[in-house]
Amino acid sequence: MNWKKKLSSRKFWAGVVGFITPILILLNVPESEIVTISALISSCGTLVAYIISEGYVDAMHSEEMTENDN
Repeated sequence: MNWKKKLSSRKFWAGVVGFITPILILLNVPESEIVTISALISSCGTLVAYIISEGYVDAMHSEEMTENDN
């Protein structure tokens, strides 16, 4: 499994939120806390996707620079 691709996927993070939210509801967690937890998961997903994407862009740029030097 390609974890970098999974972790940078918005669908993956939406799935995580979609999985966790009903569990929190079943555990009778207050709605305000569910919203907070969902927002935290979403923001973490955004940050992880950004970091992976920027790393990929930087690697591609570095590879281009190496090829141009030869």
